[in-house]
Amino acid sequence: MQEAHAVDLGEILTLWSTVPFAGMLLSIALFPLFAPRFWHHHFGKISAFWAVAVTVPFLILYQGQALYEFLHIILADYIPFIIILIALYTVSGNILLRGTLVGTPVLNTFILFIGTVLASWMGTTGASMLLIRPFLRANSHRKNRTFMVVFFIFLVSNVGGSLTPLGDPPLFLGFLRGVPFFWTFSLFFQMVVVAAVLLTLYFILDSYFLRKEGIQAPRDNNEKEPLKIDGMHNFIFLIAIIGAVLMSGVVKLGEVNIFGIHRAIQDVIRDALLLLIALLSILTTKREIREDNEFTWFPIQEVAILFVGIFLTMMPCLKILQAGEKGALAFLVQTVEEPYHYFWVTGILSSFLDNAPTYLTFLSSLLGKFYSGMEASEAIALLIKENSIYLKAISAAAVFFGATTYIGNAPNFMVRSIAEETGTPMPSFFGYMLKYSLPILFTTFILVTFLFYL
Repeated sequence: MQEAHAVDLGEILTLWSTVPFAGMLLSIALFPLFAPRFWHHHFGKISAFWAVAVTVPFLILYQGQALYEFLHIILADYIPFIIILIALYTVSGNILLRGTLVGTPVLNTFILFIGTVLASWMGTTGASMLLIRPFLRANSHRKNRTFMVVFFIFLVSNVGGSLTPLGDPPLFLGFLRGVPFFWTFSLFFQMVVVAAVLLTLYFILDSYFLRKEGIQAPRDNNEKEPLKIDGMHNFIFLIAIIGAVLMSGVVKLGEVNIFGIHRAIQDVIRDALLLLIALLSILTTKREIREDNEFTWFPIQEVAILFVGIFLTMMPCLKILQAGEKGALAFLVQTVEEPYHYFWVTGILSSFLDNAPTYLTFLSSLLGKFYSGMEASEAIALLIKENSIYLKAISAAAVFFGATTYIGNAPNFMVRSIAEETGTPMPSFFGYMLKYSLPILFTTFILVTFLFYL
């Protein structure tokens, strides 16, 4: 594997190499719309097809370098990504909120607010998996639930994760590169503006639809069950997950070579701990709790299968982007100068690519722009001191824009899958964008641009 670094793929790849990634995205967008039954039974085969479509030609053409890049994206990116999702999904699914909870505009808005606050401390995935089932049960009597789930994705699965490195992967990677843990609180006012706009709009829509439906919430119910939480010991496991993630960011134990890929030993230990936590959560929680919580493995299976295809097919896109002005997207990189440029380009790319490497790409671009040749940790300290608006722009964008598409952040897919399992119709890939994210989120992001980045 020594020859793995002999060629910089990003500098020699053309935009044609991104065709399998485009095919993967179009498959996710179009098959559920035009052939839903076929997609439900064969999405794994379709994901495998596009993965083969990119890996086989690359391995033939670029051999060792291609093998290195594919192994790296699987071992260093995909496996840690899916392990933390499995841990959060499993532990959150073993926590059951029992009792009579009736969804009203006030209660629903409050749940979204609580989820937005929790997301920065237990991750967008943890907060989403903890609250989506109680949220859906509370509104099972409502006719119009689709917009509720969409706003849940906006707020709990994305925007709420912007205040700490625990909230969203790009911020955690920034923390690993030297951004202080509490620096992300400097995004507080940006998050407040976005959350306030979305929560206000949600309350207005929920109130409108409730009046339109003419449904009277069951207020006086003699059989009203008091609220209580089963599986409370799983909150200890949630804290343990947070501790394992933090440990991997602050402890340095050296590296281990796995098939030619260097991984930090503390990261390997973290992954093992997360799997152990998930297993202990299952073993120590009664099966009845999961059954009453309508817990199934399908949402996480769908994410695992589709995202392995997404990760493999997006490798050429990321390499081209990381090549900067030497790659096929030089025309785009060269136009990114002002803070609002970084906000929108980072955000739009994060909507379709993995937001973590996109964030790192533009972080590296900023360090090269302002502090070329300087040690990374020292450069980041100066960036925060002298040009923090640029770091705020890419940090906020990487988190906020994840709500733009179903693939912008992993919880989006799982929330959609859980909603559909419980009978809530969800819009198609393009329907989600055209009806909800583009008109609502982009309008809000334009406001953010004028308030903070111009």
